[in-house]
Amino acid sequence: MRSKKSRSTSVDIAHRAGVSQATVSRVLRGSPLVNPETRQRVLEAVRELNYKVDHRASSLRTQRSGTLALLLFEDPTPDESHINPFFLSMLGSITRACARNRHDLLVSFQQLSDDWHADYEDSMKADGLILLGYGDYMVYRSKLEQLVEQGTHFVRWGAVLEDQPGISIGCDNFQGGQLVGEHLLGLGRKRVAFLGYASNHYPEFFDRYRGCDAALQKAGASMHAELQVDAESSEEAGYAAAVTLMARGRPFDALFAASDMIAIGAMRALIEHGRHVPWDVAVVGFDDIPMARFASPPLTSVIQDTSRAGELLVETLLKQVREEKVESVMLPPSLVVRRSSSAA
Repeated sequence: MRSKKSRSTSVDIAHRAGVSQATVSRVLRGSPLVNPETRQRVLEAVRELNYKVDHRASSLRTQRSGTLALLLFEDPTPDESHINPFFLSMLGSITRACARNRHDLLVSFQQLSDDWHADYEDSMKADGLILLGYGDYMVYRSKLEQLVEQGTHFVRWGAVLEDQPGISIGCDNFQGGQLVGEHLLGLGRKRVAFLGYASNHYPEFFDRYRGCDAALQKAGASMHAELQVDAESSEEAGYAAAVTLMARGRPFDALFAASDMIAIGAMRALIEHGRHVPWDVAVVGFDDIPMARFASPPLTSVIQDTSRAGELLVETLLKQVREEKVESVMLPPSLVVRRSSSAA
């Protein structure tokens, strides 16, 4: 029995009406996406349970705050920022896009272990969420599924996957890997090492690996398991991975790092161990962070269009808030060649 003091919740409404909590949320905020029959069932359940909307708690659903929330997730960095440098240029683009659309931007720094997926369910802080960074996708996915179930408006930067929860804007990482493979083949390099995770837990890195492998296979070569070393996106991890790679004693004439941070750390390890870059080992990174052009030697890298990415993240989220149809988007990459892979 429900006590007299206890209040009905959207979960109770969903159970009574035989629908999901997300559907209840859509009905309460007047979404046109709910069919009339379902809407009627939900409204009847609302009346039967004498449900009262908490306007403070449901502000995200029933009113527009004119604010979007950007959640940045912790990354390993050599300083105290714990922000992947790749996201800094995207942050500027997101801020400008919000200003053009007359929205404020609330930037929140999060740890993936926290309950960030629940914090905004009934929050009046923002109309929707932009998510940057995520680490292990298999851990992250369950929280995305909860956001979908809650009916939270959100869009993320990351891999575009067939069965993913929600909408994402990302780079065509497979094509980026292909560009790297074709570039290295053009230099006559076929023994390509890869530093970075190569599994479904890290789909962006894995697509970069698979794209490079596809390019090599067209030329009768391929990536080799003994030349792949797991690494997260940091200089320290890149350095350690390169040391591990060299200790295996397997010959390689090129190194493809899953990120620029990994590549910069790896180049330092190669040089300290007597390997000349690029004569002995051609090195290519991914992201083209500002530090890449000032590395020694300057780093060849795959460019992701962070300016367009920021615009699309904001535009896509605002469409969701307006209950308009949205789709995931993959942006094409390009390659900038510098001295780490070419002496010219």
